[in-house]
Amino acid sequence: MSQNNHAANANGATLVQVRNLKKYFPIREGALRRQVGAVQAVDGISFDIVRGETLGLVGESGCGKSTAGRAILQLITPTSGQVIFDGRDLTQMGKSELRKARRDMQMIFQDPYASLNPRMMVGNIIDEPLLIHNLGNAKERAERVQEMLKLVGLNPYFANRYPHEFSGGQRQRIGLARALATNPSFIVADEPISALDVSIQAQVVNLLDDLKRELGLTYLFIAHDLAMVRYISDRVAVMYLGRIVELSTRDEVYDHPLHPYTQALLSAIPIPDPEKEARRHHFILEGEVPSPANPPAACRFNPRCAYATDVCRTEDPPLRNLGSDTVPHMVACHHAERFV
Repeated sequence: MSQNNHAANANGATLVQVRNLKKYFPIREGALRRQVGAVQAVDGISFDIVRGETLGLVGESGCGKSTAGRAILQLITPTSGQVIFDGRDLTQMGKSELRKARRDMQMIFQDPYASLNPRMMVGNIIDEPLLIHNLGNAKERAERVQEMLKLVGLNPYFANRYPHEFSGGQRQRIGLARALATNPSFIVADEPISALDVSIQAQVVNLLDDLKRELGLTYLFIAHDLAMVRYISDRVAVMYLGRIVELSTRDEVYDHPLHPYTQALLSAIPIPDPEKEARRHHFILEGEVPSPANPPAACRFNPRCAYATDVCRTEDPPLRNLGSDTVPHMVACHHAERFV
C-alpha cells in the first residue's frame, strides 16, 4: 500500500483513487499536422479522496487543476494512469458502462453563464440528467426538480424561467441542483465561485458545505482562492505545473507549509493584523511560470525557488511523507526538512 493509501484510509473508506494520472495535449504543426510536442497539463498525479471528505486542489492559473478534474471524471480522456472510483477503474470502462457510472459522479462548472443552456428552461436543465439516466416517470422527475430547487435555496416556481433571468449566484445554484439531481456520491467543483461577486461567494460555499453534511457528499474542490479552500476543505493538495507538490490536512498545509511554492502562495494572503503582517516573512516568487509544453528538468519549481541547488536541477523530487502515520504530510522537495 502506498503512502497515499495510508493517508486516505486513516479516516475511512477510500472513494476515489487517482494513480499516476497524465493528460498531454499534442502540439501539431504544418500541413500534415504532425505532432511536434505536447502540453503536459497533468503529469503523473496521485492521491486518494476518502468518502465524505472535501479535498481542496489549489495552484496558480494554468497549473492543470481543471484538466485534472475533467480527466478524473473522464470528461476528457487521460493520456495514461488510473482513476478508481468506488472500486472500479473508470479508465478501463466502455462508453455504456461509463455512462451508467456518471450517475454517481457529477461536476459543477466554473462559469455559471456558459454552463447552462440559454434555450432551456431551468426545470428542463435539472430534469435532463434524470432523463438521460432514465430515472423516474414524468411526474416523479417533476417532483425531483422541485425538490432540487428547494434544496439549493431557490423558489420551485423558477422551474419555468430561463437562465438569463437569474443572477450569477442563482445560476450556480441551478448548476448545483442539476449536479445533485441524480443523487451522486462524488462531485468535482471546478472553481465554482471564481466567476461570482465576493458577496455571493460565501453563500455558495456555505451551501456546498451544508449539502455535504446533509447528503453525505464527497468533493474535489478546485480553486485558487486559498482562504476559501481553507474554509471548506478537510485536506489540501497543492499543484504546480502539472504535478502535486504538497498534500496534507488543511491545518498542516496552512500552518506548516513544507514546500517553497506553498509558502509563497500562503505569504501572498494578507493578514488583517498590521503587526503580524509586518513581522511575517514574505516569499517572493521570481520569474514567470514555465510553459507546460517545455517544463524545467527535474524539480519543476527550481527556476523560481530561492533554495534550489544542483540536486534540484538534476533529480526529480519524489512525493514523500515528512509527517506522521496518523497525519501524513506529503511533499515533493529535496530540501523540505529545513522547514520541518
